[in-house]
Amino acid sequence: MPAVQMAGVSKTYRRRGGMPQKALDSLDLVVENGGVHGFLGPNGSGKTTTIRVLLGLVASDGDGEIRLLDRPVPAGLPEVIGGVGALVETPLFFPNFSGRLNLQLLAETAGVSRNRVEECLEIVDLRDRADDRFKGYSLGMKQRLGIAAALLKSPRLLILDEPSNGLDPAGIRDVRELIRRLGRDGRTTVLLSSHLLAEIQQVADHVSILARGRCVASGPVHEVLAAAASSDVRVRVPDPSAAAAVITGAGFRVSPGTFPDGSPDWSVIVVHAVTSPADITRLLAEHGHWLEELTRATPDLESAFLAITQDHPTAGNPIPGSAA
Repeated sequence: MPAVQMAGVSKTYRRRGGMPQKALDSLDLVVENGGVHGFLGPNGSGKTTTIRVLLGLVASDGDGEIRLLDRPVPAGLPEVIGGVGALVETPLFFPNFSGRLNLQLLAETAGVSRNRVEECLEIVDLRDRADDRFKGYSLGMKQRLGIAAALLKSPRLLILDEPSNGLDPAGIRDVRELIRRLGRDGRTTVLLSSHLLAEIQQVADHVSILARGRCVASGPVHEVLAAAASSDVRVRVPDPSAAAAVITGAGFRVSPGTFPDGSPDWSVIVVHAVTSPADITRLLAEHGHWLEELTRATPDLESAFLAITQDHPTAGNPIPGSAA
């Protein structure tokens, strides 16, 4: 059975003196066992509310069906919550205690052996810094200790809500590598909520995209990318400015390519909504522009995300008063 099943689930927040606000709107979601499942959506799309409903932290409106590790939520939560690890908020530890001591205290409370503490420190690459005080840890190390705490009970399902939020590039890389390892070991299903689309693309096997409280796309990452495959082409010619004028004069829309830092690169022309690349080849040749390069734009998760959510015009607008 899937690790998570939600069918027709809604959640409405009722604010005193205000209109009811729907955070989840007949949400359908399936997270299969194993690997890393990316969970994406604009602010206000319902990601955090979904996680809170799954964990029993807030109640749904009562409609629909929710199953976690094949048990109904909330009635069956006590049977399976020991098999779920979660890092939903910023992890809180005793600042003057070492990372190891903080985990040992949690392990004692949960009835977990100290050997498991050492295993978790090894998993998150903190063995060498385990005796340092928590307050001296970098933000990335604090996040990894939080993940270690979520792993103490050897969960079948690990839920991570924005684990790279606020981290520097080195911290993001460390957390990314850790999530990759967890996804490969085959023992734990990772549900990873994030707004960092490039990070999701690098670690996730499957992805679900939320918009306005509904799941608007779900499946293996390569299938989601294929479904949103671009009809854009990238063109490189000796005189890009003149070539761009020719292309726009023929009714096509163009934009510049981008450098790795996201800044515009006008040495590359991106031509949008091209039915046949041969049309661009012929057009430029007729005006004396000879191609150095013409390739289909390679879809990535960011472009797929934008294409999918643009089909839902309110997706980028947060639901007033609701959780993300």
